Amino acid sequence: MEMLIGEYRNTLDEKGRVSFPSKLRAVLQQNELWVTQGLDHCLMLFTTEEWTKLKERVVGSVSVFDKQKREVLRRFIGPAARIEFDKSGRLSIPQNLRDFASLKMGGECVILGIDKYMELWDSEEYAKNAEESEESFQMAAQSMGDILL
Repeated sequence: MEMLIGEYRNTLDEKGRVSFPSKLRAVLQQNELWVTQGLDHCLMLFTTEEWTKLKERVVGSVSVFDKQKREVLRRFIGPAARIEFDKSGRLSIPQNLRDFASLKMGGECVILGIDKYMELWDSEEYAKNAEESEESFQMAAQSMGDILL
């Protein structure tokens, strides 16, 4: 599979659907994705293959007797949903996940392709996160300087 990379902007319609970018859709070899709560109040989208691998690694490494790790299961694995593209190439985002990511009906959202997964953001939250994380991004980029260039 080719890489899922790029930043795309679209609108969440009044039925909670978002048109999926044709460039990203062309890379996919299936008509479905998995969506779940991500970090920083975005949603994470995975192909079935990537979701299955990640879910198995997470579940296989977590003890239900470890309180912190149970939270990962509850917040990452528990709310996950399989969603299918409709005939128009749209994804219907479940209400609980729209609420988590502050996605607004009729509002702009950002789909960010990050190779093996994608993020779905409310555009205002995305801009706010980028601004708030600028300093830590600069430090992280500096620490990775030897592999970046």
